[in-house]
Amino acid sequence: MSEHQLQHQREWVHWAIRQLRAEATRTADTHVEKLLHQRIPEGVDLYVKDESAHSTGSLKHRLARSLVLLGLCNGDITEGTPLIEASSGSTAVSEAYFAHMLQLSFYAVMPATTVESKQRLIERYEGQCVLVEDGSTIYQIAEELAQQTGGYYMNQFRDAERATDWRGNNNIAESLFNQLSLEAHPTPEWVVVGAGTGGTSTTIGRYIRYRQLDTRLCVADVEHSAFFHAWDETPAEGVAASRIEGIGRPRVEPSFTPNLIDRMVRIPDAASIAAMRWGADRLGRLVGGSTGTNLWAALMLADEMAAAGQRGSIVTLLCDQGERYRDTYYNDDWLENQSLDLAPYENFLSLDYSA
Repeated sequence: MSEHQLQHQREWVHWAIRQLRAEATRTADTHVEKLLHQRIPEGVDLYVKDESAHSTGSLKHRLARSLVLLGLCNGDITEGTPLIEASSGSTAVSEAYFAHMLQLSFYAVMPATTVESKQRLIERYEGQCVLVEDGSTIYQIAEELAQQTGGYYMNQFRDAERATDWRGNNNIAESLFNQLSLEAHPTPEWVVVGAGTGGTSTTIGRYIRYRQLDTRLCVADVEHSAFFHAWDETPAEGVAASRIEGIGRPRVEPSFTPNLIDRMVRIPDAASIAAMRWGADRLGRLVGGSTGTNLWAALMLADEMAAAGQRGSIVTLLCDQGERYRDTYYNDDWLENQSLDLAPYENFLSLDYSA
């Protein structure tokens, strides 16, 4: 490559990084909301950080920006580089958004069973969906597609934990703790998150240690996920793809860091969906299934604190917009087809501490 071409590429990378930094600056930060409801014990404050407020509607917006920045700063993404990801969910939507911003083509390799609403969101940003029958092959096919096109495989599952600066720089952990600084219990007893790539739990766990905080990290896992077995070091039997989109994996991903986790709980899918609907009623807007998983775990911890006579705060994440799940989690016919009965879990959610 000539000196002129090198200079042109350097200038393009500088332009691209400015675009991403400008987007981060003008979109400011997501809000933290305090839930007020008789289901929450007196003396326990429950907060939800609304990551669905990002431009692409989910927590993965932060990750996608960080992954693109990592590729740019490593020299892997230059002008015209196609971006490829193995994802059927929100990460691909957010990556398509940033690829479109930088005028780069984007390919999302995903199982053929991915709901059409997710595919339409990717296509809205001129991304292309590559559908495969065997969902377990999406990683391999994404790598092959990157080789064939001369593109860059984003590989969220490998790079999620290293793409974000966990020491600060407006990562989700720094943002969350800063926003609670004036609350009655500014240092929460628990932060509750799910595990999809493992990147969010790793970032928050590292930040807690770096800042020498007493906060404990709880990761809420879902049915058939391999993450829980990696944490409690039991054989991973019966693992499979999760029905709760965005969290749970049939294999332990490289970004998952179990020794940062103080507690891990496994939540039944029906409980996640029941809590999702409960949360939607409390917040006045639809939320996704992974948010339900987080809320169930947070309420469980709140009950334990109340039983022990403890006061303090718990904070969790609202992960994505629930409109994406009108045809599934909010559809009673879909629940019946999936043999999911919410009734046993609705009793837990109807507990009234004001009575």
